[in-house]
Amino acid sequence: MKYIVYSLLLFSLLISCNRSSFKSKWTKLEAPEYFKARFETTKGNFEIEAYRKWSPQAVNRLYQLLKSGYYRNVPIYRVAPNYVVQWGGIDTVINKKWEQYKVPDEPVTLSNTKGAIGFARGGKESRYYELFINLKDNPRLDTIIAAEVKGYPVIAKVVKGMEIVPTFFSYDPKIIMARFDTTKNAAFLFKNEYPKLDYIKKASLIKKK
Repeated sequence: MKYIVYSLLLFSLLISCNRSSFKSKWTKLEAPEYFKARFETTKGNFEIEAYRKWSPQAVNRLYQLLKSGYYRNVPIYRVAPNYVVQWGGIDTVINKKWEQYKVPDEPVTLSNTKGAIGFARGGKESRYYELFINLKDNPRLDTIIAAEVKGYPVIAKVVKGMEIVPTFFSYDPKIIMARFDTTKNAAFLFKNEYPKLDYIKKASLIKKK
């Protein structure tokens, strides 16, 4: 079984585009008990809803990232058919700043069903900014111990546009990583050798009517 790993650690070593800013005050924002957000992608839009009670600290982080405009021009670099879709930011400067503010690990309170969203991670307190969506019911992710931590807490769910999520283009992420690990010109090769990748163009909170 392929674990949901903190794959962006590899991507963030490759590409830095300085596309946004960072303010430490964003990390102090507390999410409302419930909110919705829209992700605009190269294949269409999907919408999510989040309840703070599902994983309070991680939902706070999701809210902070959305509020700050973090998810702009983000590659959807991992599509594992009938498993998960995964993406994360590629600005190493911004990522390192977010990583200074760790999110405590929390227990799983909701199962990883189809459409459920969680943070990928690579160890203790490493739910920083990289997200995945379950393409099917993945109950094993509720209890599996990976990178010394048990389970992947659900922080949100897709409530509209789930039909587009499995259609994102998929290269083998291992091939992409191996290729970029051998070059110093990663940014150029990323755009030119893997041009079919889909992107999160923008993600933002949906205002209450």
